[in-house]
Amino acid sequence: MTATAADANGRQVPVPSIPEYRPRPERYETLPYRRAGRSGLDLPAFSLGLWQKFGDDYAHATKREIVLHAFDLGITHFDIANRYGPPPRSAEKFFGRVLREDLAAYRDELVLSTKAGNPIGASPYLKGGSRKSLLNSLENSLRDLGTDYVDVFYSHRPDPSTPLEETVGALVAAVRQGKALYAGISNYSYEQAANASRLLSEAGVPLLLHQPRYSIFDRHIEHESLLELAAQEAHGLVAYSPLAQGLLTDKYLAGTVPKNARAAASVFLSPNAISVAYLERARALNALAEQRGQSLAQMALQWVLRQPQVTTALIGASSVQQLDHNVRAIEFPAFTDDELISIDQHGVHGTGVNT
Repeated sequence: MTATAADANGRQVPVPSIPEYRPRPERYETLPYRRAGRSGLDLPAFSLGLWQKFGDDYAHATKREIVLHAFDLGITHFDIANRYGPPPRSAEKFFGRVLREDLAAYRDELVLSTKAGNPIGASPYLKGGSRKSLLNSLENSLRDLGTDYVDVFYSHRPDPSTPLEETVGALVAAVRQGKALYAGISNYSYEQAANASRLLSEAGVPLLLHQPRYSIFDRHIEHESLLELAAQEAHGLVAYSPLAQGLLTDKYLAGTVPKNARAAASVFLSPNAISVAYLERARALNALAEQRGQSLAQMALQWVLRQPQVTTALIGASSVQQLDHNVRAIEFPAFTDDELISIDQHGVHGTGVNT
């Protein structure tokens, strides 16, 4: 029987059916997988982040197409947080619908991660690193995602007003209760990450992943020895914003801000970032990428993945074409020493910081 729905005039009209999703059989032949620290878990070189463009302000059909295409490419890791939207939790609710309607049969092939700790409301219990805030948020995330567990549960950011022992204790409790398989942290400094790793290890729940920003224009994990810490403590790094919010693409090379660009409306990137210094550096990097036969975005992603401590790079996408383009970054030859020197020359830490 054909499904129907009432139109604006109250008449019953056929509702187009959505074809049943069947994943591509060759999906595990596209991407390399990399081990997360000393664990037994492999993640794809690229993971799909639902930070932006997966809230209620974007069409479900477009978001669904991107997620399913990502899985067809071998992207099994989907990174979410209670804050992602807008509004908060809408990205989790969206993914829960896709999981229920399309990916339920493949839950064992997915690595789902979520986070809590960033503010999502005015209540003191909707922010911070307290046991109440984190574990209540996890319960809501499981409900919205429609799953009994997430694979990774992160403290989204350190909370100086809460003892680290309490925050870490909440992560340990989530794992021991079977509501998360692994514990992670995000945006922690060297000292905070070292202490969290020690406390987790003492509790018998080793730190699996640390998720910091990392790009050609954001080198803080190099300067603050977070790469060395990851190697020493044997946890993986998940690099987010590897394209520096789009600054490491060709979008702004003309010196203007397109109407639909992130710098036109996002609180995370100001039009002021498109400065003379940025343009000079980005155009030089783009020229190097062209010499290598790739786009600036592809070169920037490949550069992040050159670090053995980086388990996976988080990429977003507004279309399947953009996703395909970025994933092809793995196809290019390794960098020469001269190319890395050139990237260091033009990839100045702090370029594009909001002013």
